[in-house]
Amino acid sequence: MTGCSPCSTQPARRRSRALALGLTASVLALGAGGHAVLKPRLYPDDFDGGGGEPVTVRIAPGATAADVASTLAGAGVVASVGSFVNVAEQRSMASWLRPGHYRLRRGMAAAAALDLLLAPGSRVVRRVTVPEGLRVEETLRRVAAQSGLPLNELRAVDPALVETPAYAAGLEGFLFPATYEVEPAARGVDVLAAMVERFGVTARQLRLRQRAARVHLTPLEAVTVASIVQVEACAVPDYPKIARVIYNRLRRGLPLRLGSTLAYAQDGRTVSVTRSDSPYDTFTRKGLPPGPIANPGEKALMAALYPARGDWRWFVTTDPLHRITKFTNKESEFVRYRKELNENLGTN
Repeated sequence: MTGCSPCSTQPARRRSRALALGLTASVLALGAGGHAVLKPRLYPDDFDGGGGEPVTVRIAPGATAADVASTLAGAGVVASVGSFVNVAEQRSMASWLRPGHYRLRRGMAAAAALDLLLAPGSRVVRRVTVPEGLRVEETLRRVAAQSGLPLNELRAVDPALVETPAYAAGLEGFLFPATYEVEPAARGVDVLAAMVERFGVTARQLRLRQRAARVHLTPLEAVTVASIVQVEACAVPDYPKIARVIYNRLRRGLPLRLGSTLAYAQDGRTVSVTRSDSPYDTFTRKGLPPGPIANPGEKALMAALYPARGDWRWFVTTDPLHRITKFTNKESEFVRYRKELNENLGTN
């Protein structure tokens, strides 16, 4: 028979007490040194308050919370990387951080720095608004005035660098009208590329290539029609009707006889002479001009792709002040509308 005698357990008990004492001693020995090691992680240095001296920092695209924290600490905005990372994680806002330039202050509490990074007013950016119907040169001048970029730099941008559509002959028609945010470090090519990209997004959404074929046009011709609609129309409801007038005249082999295309040929907004040798002279030449005459917006593109139904062959904006345009399929009515326009303009 085998049994456990009282004396057989004593060595084991002594070993257990020794191990416990050893562990206690290790923990006590770790005390000061371990605390010194763990403290920066558990309690990272942090400033108090909202800081002092202004400073601009750049958050790079794709930056993580740790990357942002390193940038802020390097600029003296926060006291440590850990303080910012801890606050961002505690508030579950690490994924809310966005790239860009921000106005912050040196010596900020990490929480205050995070608040400023999330505040729209802290972002250093210029907003450029480009309305529909401007030509390339007019667009470049507006971008230069609102962004601070040199006009000559914008003029010198190679269209190939901004990836215009393969069917485009240049920038005309493809600098999409919208509001853009321009970062301090942006170059002219970056801004124009964003405008062309916005055109591409809109064109894909409208299925421009496919819809252009449905109205028997190439994509460039569809943009050209849209640009004419944009310039000629005074009111959005008239856009599809003007597109229909253009298509009706093209189908019948009639010259478009549009002052907007002739004015483009003369590099003006009004027609100084009624005839020219330019391919944009739609009084003497049949068919569409060789390219867009302005940069159309989405509604004008929609009108070119989805024209109204009707047999109109003429339109006249009889009352520009009140944006009244009349449409007809009778030349006699067209003559009468022209007379009405002249009366409203006081040119009779």
